[in-house]
Amino acid sequence: MVELNSKYKIGKRRFGLVNWIGFISLYKKETLRFLIVSGQTILGPVLTGILFLIVLSIAWGEDRGEVLGLPFIEFLAPGLISMQVIQQSFSHSSSSLLGGKMMGSIIDLIGSPLSAGEVTIAIILASVTRAFIICVTSIFCFNFFVEISILNYYQFFIFLIFSSFLMGALGFIAGIWADRYDNMATITNFIIIPLSFLSGTFYSIERLPNILKEMSFYNPFFHMIDGLRYSMIGISDGSTMFGLIYLLSFNLVLWLVAYYLYKIGYKIKT
Repeated sequence: MVELNSKYKIGKRRFGLVNWIGFISLYKKETLRFLIVSGQTILGPVLTGILFLIVLSIAWGEDRGEVLGLPFIEFLAPGLISMQVIQQSFSHSSSSLLGGKMMGSIIDLIGSPLSAGEVTIAIILASVTRAFIICVTSIFCFNFFVEISILNYYQFFIFLIFSSFLMGALGFIAGIWADRYDNMATITNFIIIPLSFLSGTFYSIERLPNILKEMSFYNPFFHMIDGLRYSMIGISDGSTMFGLIYLLSFNLVLWLVAYYLYKIGYKIKT
């Protein structure tokens, strides 16, 4: 017994402050997970956005006036791109966690030498990567129908990162909470999609009654869409500075919640 006690000892973390090899490996795994099926995860959302653009621009017509001083199709295109960024970054992290739980592969993630911070950030950054690819691909494809250019690259990248990180963190939380795909479908169909549709994607909030307009300024979905649209058309419905601070605060809060839930093993450890 003495010999066994001296032979087997509890190991110490040998990776320093951050396990970079494990962190990068998890990020690569999550990125390849959506790249392997890019027809579904990249081209599908882009095609959906194009169909919305064509159908709504035809329905609206060329003689129906302008929105924020621009033709409707030019106002609409950035909103559709923002909508896909919101929905797909949420979809990636949520499906990753829920899929791992349903298939039992979550045990490999739990047993890996990765901290809660490393796991949450790696998966969320993969969501950001997916959103970035969809956004760039959409801009390229949309240019066949309407001219889109990035007027402010700083605003573009910062709002894209903040928006996709926020939705990736929200998806991480939803993936931990959900027990089956029905739970996730409920969140997607009754929360994510309605809020992304009703937050200025298809219209200016100037058209709303005053009380709904005031409520929109505290809706993070509105600031995601408005900020990305501003970077492309140079016109915003709200304050971009307030939007940046507001989204940064939401990012911090949601990441801390995701970190805490994974740290305590909420619904993933028995």
